[in-house]
This record gives sequence, structure tokens and C-alpha cells, in this order.
Amino acid sequence: MGVPQHQPLTADDYFIADDDTRWELIDGQSYDMSPAPLLRHQSLSGRIHVGLAKTLQEKGTEGGLPSECRIFAAPVDVVLNRNTVVQPDLIVVCDSSKLANGRYVDGAPDLVVEILSPQTAKKDRLTKRLVYQAAGVPEYWIIDPVGNTLEQYLLDNGVYAAPNIYGPEDSMSLRLQPEASLGLAEWFAEE
Repeated sequence: MGVPQHQPLTADDYFIADDDTRWELIDGQSYDMSPAPLLRHQSLSGRIHVGLAKTLQEKGTEGGLPSECRIFAAPVDVVLNRNTVVQPDLIVVCDSSKLANGRYVDGAPDLVVEILSPQTAKKDRLTKRLVYQAAGVPEYWIIDPVGNTLEQYLLDNGVYAAPNIYGPEDSMSLRLQPEASLGLAEWFAEE
């Protein structure tokens, strides 16, 4: 069957497509996700995943209990609304009810991370930023692996404020855990 051709598409169309091609659905429009990201992109994704996992584990160690937050790396489907299913590079979800179906994340994650690639930079900076804002994603990161920067967008009264911009020499905190400091030098280290 492949990707359905009628417009606008829905999450139901997305889930019945039997094509092995990775794609996303944004506001009823399909977006191809191939080819696979560059190796630097994937390496950076792995280091961020490990850093977030360590930070969230430290957050949840009160009484030795693990954090309720879960980290997922692409590909994982995130259904934001009837016409939008995305596959961010990394997400953090702290509400277990959003994972209850066992197949996809149902609703806005607590943190979305997109790592820029030449094919997706414009979509990540413009289209997806607006989609995540409309869906109520509290924190959105855009990471530029060439410029070695992290743009942190925080939702304030339903709108992303101007981003905080960090480089390898900086430390930052998560909205989920403001007391923890994340050092970025290790994330942006060259292989």
C-alpha cells in the first residue's frame, strides 16, 4: 500500500501504511525521513542519550527509586494530534499514561531533541518547532552538530520564548531538573 496519497492524512493512515520507508506526518502532510543521518549525528545522539539518562537517574534516586521519566531514541512514533505523528531524535516522557498503548507515545513528550542534518534543518527549525509549541511540548532542543550549539526553547504561556543558546564550553539545566547541571563539552567532543 505504501504512504496513502489522499490529503490531509491522519494518524490512522500513518499506522496502516505498510511501507518500510521512515516518514512523519505533520498537519496532514507526509514528510520523507530518508536517508539515514550522518555518523556524527548518531554519535551525538548517543552521547546526549547517555547524559540525559544519567541526569534523570540521579534525579529519581530519592529513596533508591528510579525516575519515572523514560528516554527514547528514534525511531519512535509520537502522536501529537489526529494529523501529526513525528519521530524526534530523542524524547523524554515522564507521564506513563502516554506510553500505555505500548506502541507509540500518545501526546506531548516532556522534552524533544532534534539534531540538525542538512535534509531536516529547515523543518526542525520552523515547522517542527511550531508543531511542538502547539502540542504543548514544555522543552524543545535544536542541536547543531556542525556549529556545536544547543538551542533550548522553553514553553511560556503556550509560546516558546527566545531560545537559550549554549556551546561546548557551557553548562545548562533541564526544565525537568533545574537543580542539575549538564556539561556540554562531552556531548560536542569530536570523535
